[in-house]
Amino acid sequence: MSGSHPTPPTRDDAWKLLTGYNQSENLLAHALAVESVMRHFAGKFGEDPDYWGVIGLIHDLDYEQFPDQHCHKTEAILRDEGWPEESIRAVVSHGYGIVNDVKPESRLEKTLFTIDELTGLVAAAALVRPSKSVLDLKAKSVRKKWKDKRFAAGVNREVIETGCDMLGMELSEVITETIEGMKPAASEIGLAGSQR
Repeated sequence: MSGSHPTPPTRDDAWKLLTGYNQSENLLAHALAVESVMRHFAGKFGEDPDYWGVIGLIHDLDYEQFPDQHCHKTEAILRDEGWPEESIRAVVSHGYGIVNDVKPESRLEKTLFTIDELTGLVAAAALVRPSKSVLDLKAKSVRKKWKDKRFAAGVNREVIETGCDMLGMELSEVITETIEGMKPAASEIGLAGSQR
């Protein structure tokens, strides 16, 4: 892919690029979870699920190989690949306040910023259930785990709260929608458990 690319890349483009830079099963599962949740929120907000999904899928493109240059390396790679500036900005904005100062402005950007960390917490909460599944997970279980700062300690709860404020949504609602958004990808991301 070279030169200007006015239309957003396809999911196939994004997947090829992602798997070219990332082999970690956990990272790929995270990418698929975020893609699925982004598609779900796009539908809820009356936006384009395919486009939102692609942005979710590619968001951690540089994380396995260039963790110290997170988001910065992705920006360079996507630019080389001829991705539209709007798409690059959308991807890079999820690092706001952590690795850069690209503030999420659009609803897509605010959603990615909010749910990126939250999918990790939801996945962790699903895995400690007897069913090891997201399919029977309820928001109140995740809320309980939320309060225990030792649980999924790597999850930045402050980022999620900031994101909820940006979206003008309650945390419980965002958790509920994130769980719903992860369900279609449950088998792919290893969270179908014994509920198959």
